[in-house]
Amino acid sequence: MSAILNSLLAALPRRHYLRLLPGLTPVELVFGEVLYEPGEPIRDVYFPTQSLVSLLTLVNGHLALEVGMVGREGMVGFPLALGVDVSPVRALVQGAGPALKMSAARFRTELKRSPPLQRELNRYVHAMMAQVSQTAGCNRFHVVEARLARWLLMTRDRVRSGRFRMTHEFLSHMLGVRRVGVTEAASALQRRKLIEYTRGNISILDDRGLEAACCSCYEVVKDMHDAGNGLRVSPLRVSPGSRAHAQVALVRTE
Repeated sequence: MSAILNSLLAALPRRHYLRLLPGLTPVELVFGEVLYEPGEPIRDVYFPTQSLVSLLTLVNGHLALEVGMVGREGMVGFPLALGVDVSPVRALVQGAGPALKMSAARFRTELKRSPPLQRELNRYVHAMMAQVSQTAGCNRFHVVEARLARWLLMTRDRVRSGRFRMTHEFLSHMLGVRRVGVTEAASALQRRKLIEYTRGNISILDDRGLEAACCSCYEVVKDMHDAGNGLRVSPLRVSPGSRAHAQVALVRTE
């Protein structure tokens, strides 16, 4: 059996994963694609493998602010695990790439008959609640430069790459600041040679330096997800100035 790239699925006993497999359809998520809108039914769930989805709350019907992100560690559509079939947020693809899709009806059936799946999703929902609450505090109390560094590191860990596409406008939604604030924060990180940002493409040049520049929220959220998944997520570091992609090793802990 090939490697399971989504860590929530990888945490399941083999026979339970194999029972899910016929209901999982490989799909390619497209940058900017909206999977759900607030108040709309959740018709499918997604297990990202090398893609990334932002969870955005809308204010006054149009102002968007990121409150969470889902990558290879989890599942998009987790309210279904709580018996809720309507999305409270906009789910927006911010990192294009592959994922596994399952219909909501099939997911409900599999959830009922798989205690291990229930257990892993309970852990994941708990970790997501911690991420949402930590993100709210981060957006309120921390400066934009530290928040941007935190966001870049969280994105790196989930897409397993130190390079990704991102515009000023998109980042302003993610961080809840004006575009000029994003420009100033990105320029500050670039002057310190921590990142390179050109024409909507971001490259992390110095992992250790970026971790030192970010706020403590990165470690808090990372530790919560690692504990919830029973995984230790260890970024393989690249030397300052390196253009190599940052990779991530997953180690199952017993």
